[in-house]
Amino acid sequence: MQTTTGTDGPLDGLVVVEAGTMISAGTVGRLLGDFGATVIKVEHPDGDHLRRFGPQKDGAGLWWKYLGRNKQSVTLDISTDAGRVVFEDLLREADVLVENFRPGTLERWGLDPERLTDEVNEDLVACRISGFGQTGPYAERPGFGTLAESMSGFAFLNGFPDREPLLPPTGLADGVAAMYATFSVMFALWNREVNGGGGQVVDTSLIEPIFSILGPQPLRYDQLGDVDRRSGNRSTSSAPRNVYETGDGRYVAVSASTQPTAMRVFDAIDRPDLKDDSRFATNEKRVEHVEELDAVIADWMADRDRETVLDVFEDTGATIAPIYNVADIVEDPHYRARDAVVDVDDDDLGSGLVQGVTPKFGDTPGRVDHLGPALGAHNDAVYGDFLGYDAETRRDLESEGVI
Repeated sequence: MQTTTGTDGPLDGLVVVEAGTMISAGTVGRLLGDFGATVIKVEHPDGDHLRRFGPQKDGAGLWWKYLGRNKQSVTLDISTDAGRVVFEDLLREADVLVENFRPGTLERWGLDPERLTDEVNEDLVACRISGFGQTGPYAERPGFGTLAESMSGFAFLNGFPDREPLLPPTGLADGVAAMYATFSVMFALWNREVNGGGGQVVDTSLIEPIFSILGPQPLRYDQLGDVDRRSGNRSTSSAPRNVYETGDGRYVAVSASTQPTAMRVFDAIDRPDLKDDSRFATNEKRVEHVEELDAVIADWMADRDRETVLDVFEDTGATIAPIYNVADIVEDPHYRARDAVVDVDDDDLGSGLVQGVTPKFGDTPGRVDHLGPALGAHNDAVYGDFLGYDAETRRDLESEGVI
């Protein structure tokens, strides 16, 4: 079966069955498909809710167009007896299953992944994503990224100290969990291919990956009794680090996490005298006197437009970046030069601008071949050419509502 990308990407020849809904499982499939895997997206005949989620253009869901890229869409009601048989036929030919149903759902349909890896395909890597994981007292709770962002400690840390905890504006926990799930799939495949292991089930939650990227908070609490608090755009570990408004009403971010970079900030704002000021001479002192330090920098910024500020800082070697919105990003020459934003032809949209493939591979690069396809667009290719079902069998399955 040909890969959806038609390239010799590093995952060329890998067959992935993605069965799930919304963002987390969809992102795993997207990442694997970007690098050449054949990703068969199994959707209920009514379609993944992602197709109707969020912004639409002329009935085409933009979230679907993005996360459905490089995939083959087939319809299948795997909750039915006939659907279970078809699903198992798919998995016999697959290397990887990715699913994010609520724990117990596959088991209720007779598709326990432990049985699948034992009886259907002993080489299958079954990656399961759920809100709280497959075990533990919260396992059967419904899980969404917002709940993970809340219970992981992220929301408690995010925002300003005099305001309520702040949730992210997009599916952060889903995206982080998907990246963890993706590399867990590759770890399992390495174990299978290199270490002589077989298939196995991988259990990924939404809550644990985002918790794991928040730094040594448990260690700090355990050893020092400290509970991190919200600090807005400031860092509790280094200064200066903040967002500043320039004279033309725009914003920049400054981060000086090392002594040399902090000294270059003082050169940039034409205040070399601050290097010898006892309040700002060391990082510890700068953190202690961050209010005075931020006031000095903010006053300097307020008298200059953003382009001037950026030019001065860059000439001095001080670390700075403009605060971009998406319009800024798509016009930025660096993003374009690295194909971090690419324009892709699409039957529904004409063309669509999406994030490019990352990271960059020197010899086996990925690519975006197409955006999310129509529902069931690959039924004949997958069920006919790949599985070998004849036309009559496919018609029967369709008439019964299985596909």
